[in-house]
Amino acid sequence: MRLFRVILGVTDIDAASTFYAALLGQPGRRISPGQQYFDVGRSILACVDGAAEGGAPVPAAAAPLALAVHDLETFLARARTAGARFDAEPMQDLPEEAGSGERSFHCCDPWGNRLVFVEAGTEFTGA
Repeated sequence: MRLFRVILGVTDIDAASTFYAALLGQPGRRISPGQQYFDVGRSILACVDGAAEGGAPVPAAAAPLALAVHDLETFLARARTAGARFDAEPMQDLPEEAGSGERSFHCCDPWGNRLVFVEAGTEFTGA
């Protein structure tokens, strides 16, 4: 078993396509009038604009989406350039004694989806 797709609700698919292309460093691909897919490892990040699909709006994700990346500073710069929202100082080094040791930053997309970028190799997996 593997996770193959995560859906993020957006209200403007064109703006979401631009935002996530800048953030992820790839153009993604339009699947339908209200869906843009981005490859994230072996999984897909799907931006879905329910109204553009002829249905009800898709709400923002209830929990943060965490992505492990090899160049955290590059992704932080991309997030700033793309227009991500930061509620606090973005870069965090969580101490080992707190049970994590992750190096990460947190931000939100323009639709309220919370995103966490974690430096690969520092991911806390509960083990």
